[in-house]
Amino acid sequence: MSRIGKHPITLPPGVVVTTKEDGVVVIKGPKGTLERKLAPDITFVQDGNLLTVQRPSDEQAHKALHGLTRTLMANMVEGVTNGYTRQLEIQGTGFRAAVQGNVLQLNVGFSHSIEVWPRDGITFSVANDPVSRNPVVTVTGIDKEKVGQMAAEIRKLRKPEPYKGKGIRFKGEFVRRKQGKTGGKGGKGKK
Repeated sequence: MSRIGKHPITLPPGVVVTTKEDGVVVIKGPKGTLERKLAPDITFVQDGNLLTVQRPSDEQAHKALHGLTRTLMANMVEGVTNGYTRQLEIQGTGFRAAVQGNVLQLNVGFSHSIEVWPRDGITFSVANDPVSRNPVVTVTGIDKEKVGQMAAEIRKLRKPEPYKGKGIRFKGEFVRRKQGKTGGKGGKGKK
């Protein structure tokens, strides 16, 4: 069996798992509802508050889908109970972020401000880091895939550059710095 796929998923109180036709799994919880179409061969069995994912055979394709399906379902259960967040830190002189309504407005060194509209189920919030005083954008939602994709799209607007480290980075991300010009005299000049 798959090392990941064989572990049962514990369902917290208030989480309900149902299936629709065509292999669509619906998971409802306190934070909302998530739906996902899963592989038709992979099945799951609910026993009380434990959810076990099963595969029909030991073929390579079924082995690959077994662990994937279990992880996707576990992420859905986690999302409808606790939700997901990703934090982005903005570093640079004059770089700012603000939320107006549900739209994120970024001033990150361009001649104009950038507006980022959230996907369905995504919310933004902005606060200043107490230590570095840099703006920190928090992306929140119940779908792990959408939260990660939205955070990656925001980071892509101004990636951290390697010389001064300015730009948008994930909270805790290490940016490898390069050495700038050394200021030494070139090969040509007075003797």
